[in-house]
Amino acid sequence: MESTVAWLLANGFHNTSAVQLPGEFSHRGGILDIYSPEWESPVRIELWDDEIESIRQFDLVSQRSLSNLSEISMSSMRSYRKGDAYLTDYFETDDCTLLVEMGAIDLQGREYLKRSAEFEKCHGLRDVIKRLTEQRCLLLNALGPGDLGRVYRFKTESVDRFHGSMEQVRSEIAALPETHEVAIACTTAAEAERLFEVLREDPIVDRNRLTFVLGYLSSGFHWVDQQSVVLSLGEVFRRSQIRRKKSIKHKGKALDSFTDLSSGDLVVHLAHGIGRYRGLELLDKDGHVEEHLVVEFHGGTKVFVPATRIDLVQKYIGGKKSRPPLARIGGKTWVKHKRAAELAVKDMAAEMLELQAARLARPGISFKRDSHWQMEFDASFPYEETPDQVTAIDAIKQDMETSRPMDRLLCGDVGFGKTEVAMRAAFKAIDSGYQVAVMVPTTVLAEQHYISFVQRMAQFPIDVGRLSRFASTAEQKEVLAGLESGGVDIVVGTHRVASKDVKFSNLGLVIIDEEQRFGVEVKERLKSLQSNVELLTLSATPIPRTLHMSLVGVRDISNLETPPEDRLAVETRVVRFQEELIREAIYRELNRGGQIYFIHNRVHDIDQIAAKIQQIAPEARIRIGHGQMHESDLEQVMLDFVQHRCDILVATTIVENGLDIPNANTIFVNEANRYGLADLHQLRGRVGRYKHRAYCYMLIDPNLHVTPDAARRLHAIEEYSQMGAGFAIAMRDLEIRGAGNLLGSQQSGHIAAVGYEFYCHLLENAVRHLKKQPPKLAIDVEIELPGEAFLPDDYIPDIRAKIDCYRRLTRLETFEDIEVMRQELIDRFGKLPMPVLRLLELAALKLEATIWQLSAIQLEGGFLSLKYTNPSRIEQLVRQTNGALRIADHESAYVTVEEGMDDPDRVLPWVKSVLQLS
Repeated sequence: MESTVAWLLANGFHNTSAVQLPGEFSHRGGILDIYSPEWESPVRIELWDDEIESIRQFDLVSQRSLSNLSEISMSSMRSYRKGDAYLTDYFETDDCTLLVEMGAIDLQGREYLKRSAEFEKCHGLRDVIKRLTEQRCLLLNALGPGDLGRVYRFKTESVDRFHGSMEQVRSEIAALPETHEVAIACTTAAEAERLFEVLREDPIVDRNRLTFVLGYLSSGFHWVDQQSVVLSLGEVFRRSQIRRKKSIKHKGKALDSFTDLSSGDLVVHLAHGIGRYRGLELLDKDGHVEEHLVVEFHGGTKVFVPATRIDLVQKYIGGKKSRPPLARIGGKTWVKHKRAAELAVKDMAAEMLELQAARLARPGISFKRDSHWQMEFDASFPYEETPDQVTAIDAIKQDMETSRPMDRLLCGDVGFGKTEVAMRAAFKAIDSGYQVAVMVPTTVLAEQHYISFVQRMAQFPIDVGRLSRFASTAEQKEVLAGLESGGVDIVVGTHRVASKDVKFSNLGLVIIDEEQRFGVEVKERLKSLQSNVELLTLSATPIPRTLHMSLVGVRDISNLETPPEDRLAVETRVVRFQEELIREAIYRELNRGGQIYFIHNRVHDIDQIAAKIQQIAPEARIRIGHGQMHESDLEQVMLDFVQHRCDILVATTIVENGLDIPNANTIFVNEANRYGLADLHQLRGRVGRYKHRAYCYMLIDPNLHVTPDAARRLHAIEEYSQMGAGFAIAMRDLEIRGAGNLLGSQQSGHIAAVGYEFYCHLLENAVRHLKKQPPKLAIDVEIELPGEAFLPDDYIPDIRAKIDCYRRLTRLETFEDIEVMRQELIDRFGKLPMPVLRLLELAALKLEATIWQLSAIQLEGGFLSLKYTNPSRIEQLVRQTNGALRIADHESAYVTVEEGMDDPDRVLPWVKSVLQLS
């Protein structure tokens, strides 16, 4: 094992606590995880001594094994050749090169060399092509070149006539001679399945002339000699194809409330209030050895919380910039705060339930079930939906098909697919004969949504209009007339949509993006529009699962928590301002056809900064944007950037969060030490919206001394660069803002007083109580028996993974859950050591004790003491033990301990047998 780890380090692999990216490895006991860049998935090698027991592929998100392998081969991350090597030096003798359109390669090569900052270190274009063509080589050209060895000519024809509607595609396929075969290339299995559903009843499918193949095809062709027609989805759905990586599928990780705890973090102890977490300590109490969380309170008082009761401790997130004081043990302040928050959430939950009841009493529109057109529209989506998108779409369609009015909130970070979900709802409304109004807070965003809707609806007879300053007066008049007559199906616009002169013929659905950014008057006007229309509100502020779950049954919320597949984390670097580094990063982005943000948050010298960037990259087209510009000028700058009429946008933080510019994948934040953590995260979120690797450079003045606080912030932003890090970094800002948007700002004070997670817990209980639902079954049993029960450092060395496992152990609610956890621990960390086995056995014992409604189990002298909360249940247990168990008082029962029960290996099975007697 040591020699393998040494080889990995020597060959450029990075040692980490948990493998997340290609080029990383992780070593834990007898487990070695490796992710070689050429592999589809990382691999887990399990060893027993020096023998390999198994080799398994595993999933990056769950860290669980997928399939067994018999052998693996991996490449070194380092090159052992000199820097002047050619690509062909790495080829095997029988390798063949395929060169597509030599003229285009020649042109692109010249352009690349022109832009390269280090062109003198690059090989000459002629040399590279000469070396490629000296070996086995195949040239593909639309127009045949001169005499270059043997020439093969393929007789192909265009498939332009297949372009258009689905009906035209069907009729063209049907018109082909019987001898012809037709294949449609789909980029994913899901796309093939959707298309099959659309064409299922068509005769062309029945006659087995049509097949679906998986693969990427930019455009189709008719191969005359082979009597074959191959179509891309571009022809079928009249859209441009999106290139995907074929193999590596990185599922997005769902966002959950942040559970990482670091020493020094503020925490909420449910019994004592706000304290400071000081780490984990292993304590031995009368032979019972387990890990404890150390929490420090006012005056240095320390409380030791068993790791098996980690649910008593939650990370404090309060939303106020000032840090709250530590609670006094035994003080009354915490009790007062808890009581005030309980009353506040009860009132709020009652108000929300009243609103829901009033809404349900109103008549709504019952839209028709999915038609063939709706199925075609859904199938033409060029990506594979995330599971969250599927759930949200199903919930919205279900809402729309019932007669009660829909009022649903759809939450999710930018780029997580909210617009597509909204489009499906819009299409359903139009398909049922209704109009749709889409309202967004800014003109540029309105323009972007308008373009998206027009492109997405292109192959259907749907008229999309816009009402914003980018529309001319004549165009606006035409749209207003169309809305009144019913000629316009969808209108996309700013608050202009809510103006008094806008009259609809048959409005059925209103979609509002970022409702909290509109004024009161606009909202009131919308309410009058929506007396019985369906309402879908979109929000880019993610709502954490804890809040979402506590509002189930009170507010209809769909949460998009999973980033799309193939979305890569933003590579973040904190660096001093260096012209050379900036030049290199700019040219890397420009050479792949991308765009760049340069954020500088001071207007008075922004022109000088832009001039400096122009010196560094003379070929780049640069525009400047800031809040002191005239509104129409700023909008034009943003629109130019959206439409790629400029390469670099030098701007203040005015850059809109809602803008989705997949092409912008590099961002510089100048003087990054001046920003707060949440601001830095929000700025970084502007890039990385597509499958390309995105880069974020936090620039610091080379002559400036950085304060310790700023250094900590910059370290955190660099550390949490993975997808979905928003909850790790900016939870204080994002979650509280999310809660404020949803619950109202007056609740923020209570969140600050008792902490975010505990507030959600109180809210959930209030909702359950008002809806007359039983309280959630709480597994709250204190067990003190001899033996070691903990997660050893050499078994789970990563503190985050360890705390996550402890937290999940407290949430196990069934014996099946315990078995799943056991299998996961074996899979991820290897064979279970005795302390971990005992930890799982104690979890099972807790479930048994909960069934009997016991609150504590411990050995006292020669007796086993059981604390109980339900007299009838304990009497039943007494009868089952044939009197061996005796009730001592109103809360305790005892059973005499058999001899030798101080042995940890014997005591647990014996206690279990006492509880399981039947």
